[in-house]
Amino acid sequence: MTAATTTATDAGTPQVHFWAVPDLTGLDFDPLLAKLLHEDPVTRVRLPHGEGHAWLVTRYEDVKFVSVDPRFSRQAVWGRSVTRVAPHFIPMEGAVGFADPPDHTRMRRVVARAFGARALRALRDHAQEVMDRLLDRVDEHGAPADLMALVNRPFPLAMVSELMGVPEGDQPLMARWSDTIISAAAGREASEQAKADMGRYFTELVGRNHGTGKETLAAVLADAVDDETLTAHEATGLAVLIQIGGAHAVRNNSANMVYALLTHPEHLARLRAEPALVPQAVEELLRYIPHRNAVGLSRIALEDVEVGGVTIPAGDPVYVSYLTANRDPAVFPAPDRLDFDRGYNPHVAFGHGPHYCPGSALARIESEILVESLWTRFPDLRLAVPEDQLRWQRGALIRGPETLPVTW
Repeated sequence: MTAATTTATDAGTPQVHFWAVPDLTGLDFDPLLAKLLHEDPVTRVRLPHGEGHAWLVTRYEDVKFVSVDPRFSRQAVWGRSVTRVAPHFIPMEGAVGFADPPDHTRMRRVVARAFGARALRALRDHAQEVMDRLLDRVDEHGAPADLMALVNRPFPLAMVSELMGVPEGDQPLMARWSDTIISAAAGREASEQAKADMGRYFTELVGRNHGTGKETLAAVLADAVDDETLTAHEATGLAVLIQIGGAHAVRNNSANMVYALLTHPEHLARLRAEPALVPQAVEELLRYIPHRNAVGLSRIALEDVEVGGVTIPAGDPVYVSYLTANRDPAVFPAPDRLDFDRGYNPHVAFGHGPHYCPGSALARIESEILVESLWTRFPDLRLAVPEDQLRWQRGALIRGPETLPVTW
């Protein structure tokens, strides 16, 4: 089956694009998304799983509008077999991903306690220590080395586990469960089982942290359960979502950043000559890299709403594409060009509105440290195989290479 086919409809009714979601490399932009952004920016799509069709919104301003308007509900998605990429829903029932304000606001406020300025300063120092140890291991291993195995996988896993309060010995469990849950290829049964196992783990971890006074997220969640800000089920759902996102998404996106720099030598040379440019370069890499395949969670229109000149009927599911929003030429001149001099860069790589990624600050810290540290330690770092021999994960919701072999 082709990546996208079109279903004919009655006159006056928007067509439905079947979106098979092809496996793409880290930097290839989905051709259907590019086409819809420019030719049919508010349209209907059908994805590989679930039932019926959904609306897809692709332009920057329309994406922001749907992301914040309370007439589009995440909570109303639960229990419906909405057409979707994966055979299963990633968040647990009742988790923050499926919440609307005011419940969503209440849950997010708890998580924000773990991402305060003091905590982030401590995490930055810890992140540099972790990175230095990992690069020591790369040096000891010698060239060629697989950065995915030695750096990109263990680094964000160690960081989010530190934040959460997960012991180092349990990190392999976290990695295995996260990989299974976040993969569209693992199958519904395996993914749901992994999610249940991870849920039980965090129920026990939060339970052990009542009254400890620690600053880990598990302890913060336990305190919130004690003061009845959260239910125990909500605390578990938050822990699962942050652990998965912090380990899996950052792992793949940081690997794509490294790949982007390895395959854009002029940009890499610029960064090495101007290290103060790293934060701005990371923002542009976040905008430029299509970090996921297709779309995330949908929303349900609670009433008829006009978006981009199109009326979306009440009850219809709606997806927004942050990927296309980041390539909208109305906001980003020459959007398909990686440009480290892009001064105005209001990208939405971490989402927008109430569901903006709570771990975005930590992800930025990790990305900056990774980009700065790799070439400081290994100034001649380069791919160890021809670019066309790299293998990319298949059936993945978050894109990334299977391996990233480098030499120096």
